[in-house]
Amino acid sequence: MEITESILTSIKKLLGIDAEYKHFDPDLIMHINSVFSILTQMGVGPPDGFSITGDSEKWEAFIAKEPNKFSLVKSYMHLKVKLLFDPPLGSAVIESINRQIREFEWRLVVAADPV
Repeated sequence: MEITESILTSIKKLLGIDAEYKHFDPDLIMHINSVFSILTQMGVGPPDGFSITGDSEKWEAFIAKEPNKFSLVKSYMHLKVKLLFDPPLGSAVIESINRQIREFEWRLVVAADPV
């Protein structure tokens, strides 16, 4: 995935949903925008916030000024949306994902304010 790729399309790909399948788009957009709100509160991305309305918004619009955080933001977005949209059945798997999310959150906060 590249920074010029659609945010919605890349998250759908990570979730195993075909880009052409649009049935879940409203749900995914809602969850993606919720995660963008969290990222804004953590100091990542545009200070005024960011949201998507479809598959036309690209990662570069959110993270262009901080390309070194691109992979971390993408991984964080994927895990958060996965838990919101299609959580695994096993509690051990959920706990493992939550540990990864907490580590990503810590790293993103440190990257946003390294002092």
